[in-house]
Amino acid sequence: MSIESMASNPKSKLVDRLTAYIADIKISIRAKLLISYLIIILLMVAVNSMMFLNALRFNRQYDAIITNITAANSINGFIKPAIDTEMWNIVAGKTEFDQGKQYEIIDQVNAQLESMMTNTDSDQSKSKLVVIRRTMNTLTSYVDKMGEQIKRNSRVDENELVLENIRGVSDVVEASVQDYLLFEVNQAELNYKENKANFNRLSLIYVILLPCTIGFSMIAAWSISASIYIPIKKLHDVTTTITKNDLQVLVSSENADEITELGLSFNIMIHKIQELLNEKINEQKILQKSELKALQAQINPHFLYNTLDTIVWMAEANKTDKVIEIVHALSSFFRISLSKGKDWITIREEIEHVRSYLVIQKMRYRDILDYDIEVDDDLLEGTILKLTLQPLVENALYHGIKNKRNGGKINVRVKRVDGNFVQLEVQDDGVGFTPQKLAQIRAEMDNEVGEISMQEGGFGLENVHKRIQLYFGKQYGLVIKSKYLEGTLVIARIPLKINPES
Repeated sequence: MSIESMASNPKSKLVDRLTAYIADIKISIRAKLLISYLIIILLMVAVNSMMFLNALRFNRQYDAIITNITAANSINGFIKPAIDTEMWNIVAGKTEFDQGKQYEIIDQVNAQLESMMTNTDSDQSKSKLVVIRRTMNTLTSYVDKMGEQIKRNSRVDENELVLENIRGVSDVVEASVQDYLLFEVNQAELNYKENKANFNRLSLIYVILLPCTIGFSMIAAWSISASIYIPIKKLHDVTTTITKNDLQVLVSSENADEITELGLSFNIMIHKIQELLNEKINEQKILQKSELKALQAQINPHFLYNTLDTIVWMAEANKTDKVIEIVHALSSFFRISLSKGKDWITIREEIEHVRSYLVIQKMRYRDILDYDIEVDDDLLEGTILKLTLQPLVENALYHGIKNKRNGGKINVRVKRVDGNFVQLEVQDDGVGFTPQKLAQIRAEMDNEVGEISMQEGGFGLENVHKRIQLYFGKQYGLVIKSKYLEGTLVIARIPLKINPES
């Protein structure tokens, strides 16, 4: 068949229109796929479910009928000879009435009848079983009557009369069971014919529905593939244009599927990338400034001049031991401050840096300064960001102890908390912060756009706070607790690091 004839075929045109209609539906590709799969699944499940349920119903009915026929057949070949023989033995004196199995036989038959009654859904079957059960009740009453006569030593002819009644009732039971058997066999045949007709109808529906399902699947697959290919082609054109540095919006929103949304998000993504790059560059600049200014705070000329003046007057006073001690402390202080350009040092070195600083300052402020350092031994070999602890101690001295007339004490504590975290604490009993000053400092610490700056007395608390956050993240930093005229506690919790630069 030629292409022209296919194009002129009304069926082909119908398929094309249907395909175009599905492709133009303004929903996402995922929704189209889900709806298509759902329709196919529902079509297949509907037919298969009907066939399965019908087969299940037929099997259940057939099993119930077969089970009842088997039970009825066992009763039919059992009840009459068993009860007649047992009652004859009793009348003939071969078996005592109380030792006979007549009630056991009756109970066994009644139990089977009860099971058959539960196992059937047919009202006619239940009606016939009710007749058999009533006949069994009559049989039981004659057996009871026989027992009463034997207890009062009745005549043989009286007992034989009751025995004849028992035989007659057992004949009725057997006849009723045979009638029930014939009914169930006929019922099984009717059910078979009915279910066979149902299966034939369902098979016909299945044969008709299967080609429809296959056709729908092909149309859905074709239309969905078109929905995917066309936007991808447009997106390819967009990316080609972007490589030529044209970042204008190039994708039109002709549909509402995921690929179109991806195309419409391209410019937003590029602008976001540019913003993140600028933010990262700015963050690195701030970090470099923080390192430089933290180091500048350590090489503060006023601190150096004052320390040298202290060394001079100690030398003039012939305090050789003190001169040696302060020079050693000053050497250690600057050696650790520089640390060969490393950003990370051990906690042992950071503590030594703080101790050297406090040794120098105690000699300068011997009448007003006292200090104590406590460190968990298992943390000494851990690593820490250089110049984290010393600025906090310097802040405690300049803003706490110096402003208190009678001096005070600085307590430095480094301990492990919550497994893999290090908590740094610097506490002083100086003048503390007023509520207004404390609020101002906390506001400066929370200001994300603030620059690293030098402050009076060295590297400020907010700078240490921002420097910690630049390295570890926004969830870390300083916590300040202070009461005016009582003192200040500064806490920094940071992750425990084992390897430098990790």
